[in-house]
Amino acid sequence: MVADQTSVGAPTGAAHRRLRAAVHRHLARHPRAAALVDRLTPRSVRARTTLAACASVAVVLSIASAAVIVLLRVNLERTVEADAREQAQAVARLATDGHLTSPLPLDHGTDFIQVIDAEHTVVAASQNLTGHSPLAVPVGHSNGHRTFNLDARGHAHHHQRVTSIAATTPTGPVTVYVGASLRTADAAEDLTTAALAVLSTVLLVTVGVLTWRATGRALRPVEAIRAEVAAIGDRDLNRRVPEPRSDDEIARLADTMNAMLQRLEAAGTRQRRFIADASHELRSPLTVLRTQLEVALAHSDPEVHTDLVAGALEDTERLQALAADLLLLARLDTTDHDWPDEPVDLADLVQSTVTARGAEPHQVTVHASTSITIPGNPLWLRRLLTNLLDNAQRHARSHITVRLTADRGSGHAVLDVTNDGPPIEPADREKIFERFARLDDARSRDDGGTGLGLPIARDIAAIHKGTLAVLDVPGATTFRTRLPIPPEPLQGAQAIGDASLGC
Repeated sequence: MVADQTSVGAPTGAAHRRLRAAVHRHLARHPRAAALVDRLTPRSVRARTTLAACASVAVVLSIASAAVIVLLRVNLERTVEADAREQAQAVARLATDGHLTSPLPLDHGTDFIQVIDAEHTVVAASQNLTGHSPLAVPVGHSNGHRTFNLDARGHAHHHQRVTSIAATTPTGPVTVYVGASLRTADAAEDLTTAALAVLSTVLLVTVGVLTWRATGRALRPVEAIRAEVAAIGDRDLNRRVPEPRSDDEIARLADTMNAMLQRLEAAGTRQRRFIADASHELRSPLTVLRTQLEVALAHSDPEVHTDLVAGALEDTERLQALAADLLLLARLDTTDHDWPDEPVDLADLVQSTVTARGAEPHQVTVHASTSITIPGNPLWLRRLLTNLLDNAQRHARSHITVRLTADRGSGHAVLDVTNDGPPIEPADREKIFERFARLDDARSRDDGGTGLGLPIARDIAAIHKGTLAVLDVPGATTFRTRLPIPPEPLQGAQAIGDASLGC
């Protein structure tokens, strides 16, 4: 039986897939039906929400209406049956006492009474059944209460509740039949059904209208946001989407969109500024280089040629370095932060980088005795340190210190590059990390550089999930780079103990 019930129950996922495939095949063979289904399918969120709300309310109303009608029907039938039973018991007591009279009086709500003896002969009856034959009732009944849907003549033309009670009289056993009409119950049921149908229809229409209007009002800001975003081009990123006054999901969406537009505008501004600065930086050495070549072409003096060619070579090297920096910035901008890293020993990198630079104008002291290994790109990390050392050599008075330590508390490697040059003003400590940004005392071509060294260093630190900032140190300038150190794997008994705890 359980297997049969399972097979008759809801279709499985395979059955649903077969049904959908059959529907798709049918629609494929009938393009007009497919077009009709496509037109009737709601496309907007507003229509789908209204349809779902109306369907849900319709299901709930149907179940509630059916329950109300069933309960009402059961209650009315119980009332009619109770009245008929009470009348039958009264007649049975009269029959037991031998006081039956004909015709028998009818109480309120009772349609007829008939008393039949064992030979199926009418002993007594109400006035409306006087002279009628016995009721045609099912045989095999016993003492107690039985109900039948019969009319006054024993035919089921309309609903009637008939109660039978067996009684014993001085002349023998008899059966008392009392019938009560269910017309009142039927009328009440029909009236209730009609009223519930009307009320359900009104409620369903009200729910549909309210849902349609509420959904339209709720989605109106979304449409305004969509229209504004669609109108925003790459040259008018200063525009913002309208923000509703409510504090809900749509307001947060508008705030997020405006924040994104602000970031895009800032990125576009930085890009345009970067292009303008790069053009300016490239134009100056190109202009000087062309001037030197034109002068060298116009003069035939070998000494002048030598000086001009040396200057042109210097400007060419400057252009080459600037182009290399621009290419590196482009790579850093397009590099994913999940860069495939390799182990890098920072202490060895610091020692080898400082040693490879050879003799420099200012002495460099290295404190990097602790071996610290981090995942990273060794070429880029070496470039980070090189840029910091170039900046320190440019501004130091006499001495530079490079210190590498491990901050185990926060899990970071700390690389400090300190020079004894003039300190950087607090207002300029973020400006120096902007591309092509140079302070007033560093704008000369010979001493100032291109203004890309520190931005490149900070971008490299950011790609390695680290930071680069200027510290507030009296009498000196310190650039601190913090790079995360991966957690060390557990070894020995500690690893075994932790593994057993994990199990």
